[in-house]
Amino acid sequence: MSRIAVPALDAAPEGSKATLDTIHKQLGVVPNLFRLIGNSPVALTAYTGFHAALSKTLDVKTRERIALAVAQVNGCDYCLSAHTYLGLNLAKIGPEEIALNRKGASSDPKANAAVQFAAKVAEKRGHVSDSDIKAVRDAGFTDAELVEIVALVAENSFTNFLNEVADTEIDFPVVRVADAA
Repeated sequence: MSRIAVPALDAAPEGSKATLDTIHKQLGVVPNLFRLIGNSPVALTAYTGFHAALSKTLDVKTRERIALAVAQVNGCDYCLSAHTYLGLNLAKIGPEEIALNRKGASSDPKANAAVQFAAKVAEKRGHVSDSDIKAVRDAGFTDAELVEIVALVAENSFTNFLNEVADTEIDFPVVRVADAA
């Protein structure tokens, strides 16, 4: 049971209902994460705005690869479960690639640079080296994309931290950080 309320749709704060209804129409369900964030209409608006903007950057596979690496670094079973499901079903990433992503790597050379960089940003809380930045630039990423990778780390870290604080019930096929990738 979650340590912070995960209200049913009809019990969500009035200021969150329209956003949660939109999510329900898009997905057919409202994952526990969104209902949890919906406790605060301000936080839900901020998160969904940030998420929507970042969904227009990089490609879906790279975004999911980054989410998997960050969830593993931050030790979040909820997000690891959600992004494993999304990686397999939305981004069409295979199980072997997902295992690599959890280790901060990718079989795709360009994605590998982004995932390694994202994992280092998460692990080192932003204190990366000049050589870390050079490696991701050498792979073909622009300064704008470097900023976007860091923004994706921040977005995913927010949900990782919130789900760990709340101990949110996992509503996806369960994948555990502690299980070997």
